[in-house]
Amino acid sequence: MVKLLFPITALLFGIALLLLGTGLLNTLLALRGAGEGFTDQILGLLGSAYFVGFILGTLLGPRLIRRMGHIRAFAFFAAATAACVLLHVLMVNPWVWIALRVLTGFMLVGIYTVIESWLNSQAPQEHRARVFSSYMAVNLMSLAVAQQFLHLDSPMTFTLFALAAVLMCLAVMPLAATRLPQPVIGETARLPLRTLWLAAPVACAGSLLSGLAMGGFWGLGAVYAGRMGMSAGDIAWFISLVILAGALLQWPMGMLSDRVDRRLALAIIAAIATFGGLMMAILGPYGHWLLVAAAVFGGGSFAVYPSVVAHMMDHLHQEEVLPGNAALLMLHGGGAAVGPALAGWFMGWWAPQALPLFFMLMFGISAVHAWQHWRKGKDQIVESAAHYVPMVRTSPAVLEMMLDEEHAPHPETPSRTDD
Repeated sequence: MVKLLFPITALLFGIALLLLGTGLLNTLLALRGAGEGFTDQILGLLGSAYFVGFILGTLLGPRLIRRMGHIRAFAFFAAATAACVLLHVLMVNPWVWIALRVLTGFMLVGIYTVIESWLNSQAPQEHRARVFSSYMAVNLMSLAVAQQFLHLDSPMTFTLFALAAVLMCLAVMPLAATRLPQPVIGETARLPLRTLWLAAPVACAGSLLSGLAMGGFWGLGAVYAGRMGMSAGDIAWFISLVILAGALLQWPMGMLSDRVDRRLALAIIAAIATFGGLMMAILGPYGHWLLVAAAVFGGGSFAVYPSVVAHMMDHLHQEEVLPGNAALLMLHGGGAAVGPALAGWFMGWWAPQALPLFFMLMFGISAVHAWQHWRKGKDQIVESAAHYVPMVRTSPAVLEMMLDEEHAPHPETPSRTDD
């Protein structure tokens, strides 16, 4: 494993530093915005603006990377992101912040594309699953650890913003020094959403609803915890627990997803996330019990998107999987762009508990929809059953790493419909 990862250490170290900065920034902006008196609706728009930028970057970022090259593109994106971080402190205005969040989302998906296309080119075909797993572990651990920087100072000071900017600048150094050959980013074929819906309606609905819920969590989770009376340090543990529980429970959730009908598994996983949302709504006023609810919610919610990806792969031919994954990613991103604004409106109109109830509603609909399709009969898998792969939503470039010899559908692999 060491020999496998050593050549790509610079890539993994660079993305870890960057995610430490961006993971801190996402929570920091929610807390600072709340401290500045921004309404829940405005805070929701901040979360939505980030994912709008993410979608734009998915569409336009590869063109910039092809034009500049990977190292220069990474430096460009990282420098722009660090500048956006500092501008948040210099111009404390909600509409300026919304514009900065769009830019940040655009730049970050460009960075993801640089790293992931580079990993694709460097990982041996037979070991891509291990590289993919290591990359996802770095993603989740960096995001979880980043929250703990909130213990260092108040969100109302300059210190944490400066720290986030410094981490993003440091992320450039490992990649600028690397000798790895730069890959070429190819064009990804497209699959119409209508075709994807007809092939895998459960996956499409689950992806959209998961995007709505998780967009709301990333944009407003820290705000909700603050409204429940948590200190900045407790909020750090709240967000970290959701991420860590989501990371640790993806493996047992994956075993469930691969051993029973995928639609039933998705219904169960989404139901766990629904129950976690209900627990958060009920236990919110009870201090540290909210941390228990956060762990339950994270354990279910982070496994929904990988489950819908696996279900989608069950229903597409091998040549359709990559464009299908890209379409599913855009559908999830569209939900994530709408979710924070919608959840913020509900929070401002009613109460902070509207956020976990929003989670409960989105995942509850997903669970019921999957369960209803499961009741109709056996799942008709196109070629062979795919494998659940623990993952978080990043850029379309990462999807190629899923299609190695272990995880790509093979004709000789028995289908669950044959049982």
